[in-house]
Amino acid sequence: MGDRHTWTAAPAAAEHARSVLAAAWSCAVSAEGGREEFVGSHSVTEDGRVLLSVPEDSALSAAAVCSPRGEPSAVLEFADVAPVPVRNRIRARLWLAGWFVPEDGRLSFRTTRAVLRRPGGTVVVDLDELACARPDPLALAEAHLLTHLADAHPDAVERLTRLVEPDSLHGAVRVQPLAVDRHGLTLRIERVRGNGDVRLPFHAPADDVSQLTERMHVLLTQAGLASCPRPLQRQRTDREG
Repeated sequence: MGDRHTWTAAPAAAEHARSVLAAAWSCAVSAEGGREEFVGSHSVTEDGRVLLSVPEDSALSAAAVCSPRGEPSAVLEFADVAPVPVRNRIRARLWLAGWFVPEDGRLSFRTTRAVLRRPGGTVVVDLDELACARPDPLALAEAHLLTHLADAHPDAVERLTRLVEPDSLHGAVRVQPLAVDRHGLTLRIERVRGNGDVRLPFHAPADDVSQLTERMHVLLTQAGLASCPRPLQRQRTDREG
């Protein structure tokens, strides 16, 4: 775990924000004192603009036509939800402030401010970086990958805990895969009270699913050479008894 890397072991804020936009199935829009939830209605352009399809007679469509240009009049909220059932499933939230402009039968959102909140804290995302960033290459496949790992390979998840410091596993009652991106895998460690997350970085970025498979095999091989953490040994003994 002490390897030195010349690449970033976690997604940058702009890349993370674009990944949230790419994978989110719904968004909440707050405008004109109201709030609406839109499911399966938005898309994202190459430069990160959000396009929203709404009925022509909707209040949001009318507000977009009447709102002053250049003045923030709406806030879009996107939630990054863990695909595997865990406590506190919201992994991150992204807020975009700005205004809507009618465009080809849809509403095009002009962002003036982007704020990303994740476990490490809240950060204002630079808009130029947001426009130039690309989603993580595994973002759209992540849900399937994690649910398959959790449902079909729980033994592999337990083996990976051998790469976790024993202190981090003290009192653990369940460990589940929480997130995966090109830089690494994150495990959620649930305890009777509270939970924590541990990140297992890959030895090199994974730019597609085939590379991810190889990176996971490397982690599992490393885990196979490590000793079994005592906290999990005690849990198994308790279950067997």
